[in-house]
Amino acid sequence: MSSNLPKIAWIGLGIMGSPMAENLIKAGYSVTGFTLEQDKLDRLAKAGGTAAASIAEAVRDADVVLTMVPASPQVEAIAYGPDGILENAKSGALLIDMSSITPQTSIDLAKSAAEKGIRVLDAPVSGGEAGAIEAVLSIMVGGDQADFDEAKPLFDALGKTIVLCGPHGSGQTVKAANQLIVAVNIQACAEAVVFLEKSGVDLAAALDVLNGGLAGSTVLTRKKDNFKNRDFKPGFRIDLHHKDMGIVTDAARTVGAALPVGSVVANLVASLRAQGDGGLDHSALLRGVERLSGQPVKD
Repeated sequence: MSSNLPKIAWIGLGIMGSPMAENLIKAGYSVTGFTLEQDKLDRLAKAGGTAAASIAEAVRDADVVLTMVPASPQVEAIAYGPDGILENAKSGALLIDMSSITPQTSIDLAKSAAEKGIRVLDAPVSGGEAGAIEAVLSIMVGGDQADFDEAKPLFDALGKTIVLCGPHGSGQTVKAANQLIVAVNIQACAEAVVFLEKSGVDLAAALDVLNGGLAGSTVLTRKKDNFKNRDFKPGFRIDLHHKDMGIVTDAARTVGAALPVGSVVANLVASLRAQGDGGLDHSALLRGVERLSGQPVKD
């Protein structure tokens, strides 16, 4: 491994974090990771990384600390307190939070980190599990230009579309907009699927031709097979999309932006969760449309 590359600590090795950390290892970086599940630590070690016994141990010698956890409370839990990142990372380190959280949490984190001499970027991603594995994620970044420039080679090993969107919190704002568009798009596709099936049309043929025209989208390309096969193994869970719809509706209310369709889809996501489908992929919005249309829903 090249010794002139920055030393990496990775906190949070879930559906997204594990393949992303592995892509950095493949790119030649030395990665020390910490997460709560032992099997994920074993996976990292097997891929050539180093498993740490705590956050403190993982971040102690790191030049760059990357985090990928579910929501704002988890980011706060790993960042703050005597065992957290800010108390244990070295001064001058760069903390890149790739979780999807509220813009305000990112702004507050950057402020607290600055007092410790730690620089912060918020860098949430879009592209789901497949995008993480294939290293083609879209990465929306908030923070200072100099820190972004320093982090760019790392981002290049993880994604394809990498954009500095503005100051701290801007990455999270753009991610919230992304989740709004994705949820509304999945809902529209799901409604089309039920309409097509109830009309007796060959679904596979219909989705192929729709995806070749103006109705085509990355969502339809990525989720077509989920719809056709009713395969809702989680790439991105309804529970997490529910959290994200809360972020975007709250942030929109704060700035005075109306989300008439987004609010309806936020409620549909919430109802799916209330029906016990929170652990399924967000393409399972199809199940909600099936229920509303009197279609049998397979369990």
